[in-house]
Amino acid sequence: MASPTPLSSPHSRNPLQLPLHSPHFRLILAGISLSQSKQKISRQLLLWQQQQQPRRSWDPLRHVGAKEVVIKCFAESAEEIESSGESVLDKDGEDGVSDEEVGIVQDFPNGAAISQRTSDSLSLGIREPVYEVVEVKSSGIVSKRKISRRHLLKSSGLRPRDVRSVDPSLWLTNTMPVILVREYAILLNLGSLRAIAMQECVYIFNYNRRAGKAFIDALLPRLNPKNMNGGPSMPFVLEVVEAALHSRIQLLEQRLMDLEPRVQNLLEVLPNRLTANILEELRISKQTLVQFILAILVELGSKAGALKQMLLDILEDTHEIRRICIMGRNCTLSKTDGMECSVPLEKEIAEEEEEEIEMLLENYLQRCESCHGQAERLLDSAKEMEDSIAVNLSSRRLEVSRVELLLQVGALCVGVGALVAGIFGMNLRSYLEERVFAFWLTTAAILVGALLGFSLMYAYLRQKKIL
Repeated sequence: MASPTPLSSPHSRNPLQLPLHSPHFRLILAGISLSQSKQKISRQLLLWQQQQQPRRSWDPLRHVGAKEVVIKCFAESAEEIESSGESVLDKDGEDGVSDEEVGIVQDFPNGAAISQRTSDSLSLGIREPVYEVVEVKSSGIVSKRKISRRHLLKSSGLRPRDVRSVDPSLWLTNTMPVILVREYAILLNLGSLRAIAMQECVYIFNYNRRAGKAFIDALLPRLNPKNMNGGPSMPFVLEVVEAALHSRIQLLEQRLMDLEPRVQNLLEVLPNRLTANILEELRISKQTLVQFILAILVELGSKAGALKQMLLDILEDTHEIRRICIMGRNCTLSKTDGMECSVPLEKEIAEEEEEEIEMLLENYLQRCESCHGQAERLLDSAKEMEDSIAVNLSSRRLEVSRVELLLQVGALCVGVGALVAGIFGMNLRSYLEERVFAFWLTTAAILVGALLGFSLMYAYLRQKKIL
């Protein structure tokens, strides 16, 4: 058998040593022919494009123009950078960088332009929140307005995480009362009352709710010069804080005053009037009255307790109180929480205001403790009332069970007599029916036996303390 002829001579340096009839050799030839056809088609296509655009010269080394890249930086202090955490804020206090601040534009030969934007909020379609607030100025002027989050942060000097504590859309997560003191503003979150107090105005978010209306009604008389009686007025920020605490605690006191007579009436009436006539009425009204009052008292107790804890935390934190005092003044706090003012008179005024703030907070703390204690007492009374009602109902059920047991014992004894009467009612001859006295004797024996059996059963049940 002849050996296959190699593709090249033995002395050739070509490493490819394949026989002519090998399938690999056929694949290589097919690939070479395919690549040659592709090159031919690409040349024809290039010539056709040049014929379609004869006026346009193709310069592969043409320079691509690019506009100058402008990046604006805003210097921030170390304290601001530390407080901002991981978020990067621009000059208006928003996260990210706007489109006008960073832009890269490239001009291509066909005149097209591609712009790379760095605003993540716009690319994600996130709209800037707009708050509808009531603005109360220090002069007493009240106006409704819509303010964007950007403008709110810029005018109050706050951070986005500060605004979250008073954001009405986050009312499910921000339920605990808190008073946050910042450099240029004080944030108030007292449940349904949420506001931002500044030196010249205050923004009230939930102004349509009961707490917001009560706060406005308590604040406006304090800003009226006719109600000052010629005495020195407190700073506007302190007036706002006092009005907020006063309105909030007054609402708690009012609700307690409305609930206390109802609880007292229930305590006096319900446990003593548990007769058979009103037993069904009590069963129906027990769930609606008692549980409703318990729920309200638990809510009031928790709110008063949270408010009391907040006031205690502020009173124990001297740094926060002094930050309130130096707001709007040329004063700073040292590392030892000492006040340093450029004007000695401002330092004296700040120290006096510190004492006034402590007395103010202590006053409202006492009122809050009183509300909390009264709510707990009413809650305990309501729980005791519910327990007494349950005991009375159990005693009524016990009496009914005793009567039912007596009736069952009597029915048993009468049933035994009926058994005797049934025996004599059979159509069998016993020769007693021929005698007249047998009827009366049998009847008397049945009655005496029933009474004797009932007496014995009753004595047994009394001995076992069942009745």
